[in-house]
Amino acid sequence: MHKNNTKVRVGVIGAGVLGSVHARLYSELKNTVLVGVCDINKERLKNISDTIRCDTFKNYRKLFGLVDAVSIAVPTSEHFKIAKEFLLNNINILVEKPITIDPSEADELFELAQKKGLILQVGHVERFNAAVKVVRRFTKNPRFIECHRLGPFVKRVKDIGVVLDLMIHDIDIVLAFVNSKPQTIEAVGVKILSDFEDIANARITFENGCVADLTASRVSLESMRKIRIFDEAMYLSLDYASQSVLLYRKHNKKIVMKEISIKKEEPLRAELISFIDCVKNKKRPIVSGKEAIDALHVAVAILDKIKCQKKYS
Repeated sequence: MHKNNTKVRVGVIGAGVLGSVHARLYSELKNTVLVGVCDINKERLKNISDTIRCDTFKNYRKLFGLVDAVSIAVPTSEHFKIAKEFLLNNINILVEKPITIDPSEADELFELAQKKGLILQVGHVERFNAAVKVVRRFTKNPRFIECHRLGPFVKRVKDIGVVLDLMIHDIDIVLAFVNSKPQTIEAVGVKILSDFEDIANARITFENGCVADLTASRVSLESMRKIRIFDEAMYLSLDYASQSVLLYRKHNKKIVMKEISIKKEEPLRAELISFIDCVKNKKRPIVSGKEAIDALHVAVAILDKIKCQKKYS
């Protein structure tokens, strides 16, 4: 479909906070042409057209036939409908996480992309964090993983709770590190400022014996995005935000700490470069529909456990 020297024609569906960053990055990449940005909000489209040179659309169907690939950065409840239409029109897609709310809809998108030979990548952006790439080289057999993803409440996310909004990132990373199937899941969650869980904790025990403890909150005053991985002979502490990693090892009956050198990069830029590479060269995405579906199944199991709480209603 594409020669290596041809630019990929791209569009962005959704001009909110995340979608506008997708648009900016596409406009900066050498091997893409940003054809247009779509949103139902006129003010958002004006902000985009004021800062980036591209056409704007209120109806995403106007992009059919004009683009080779799109980023879909709309509310999660709209992912399935929009993603399916682009796939049916033979357009490669990068859909933001979570892939959908319903696993059966995610399965349908995955099968449709497979059938049509199209790229379906899902925006689990932490996979492209430079610190995560480095940690993967050190971790061999994790025994315990601890994740904290906390931040203040954001009104723009109205259709999902903290598990699908934030914890899903860490679920995906944990699944990638552990490489084993979940055996048991325990979880608690509390509604505070929305109709969904705003703080949640989950404990996942895997078939290989590894245990992961995940906490996510969108009602914390301070932001934190950290993961600690305890391997058999060491443990690593990773800060997603600062893209830093500390390695702790036992030496002469003492714990010795070493900071790992990391070449920092903008994770979303790395994600979009990878997506365009997959489109041009028909490569399998790092986070394809399969990985996204695996993470979604765990997230849904966590939500089911939360809903079973006696006081949760």
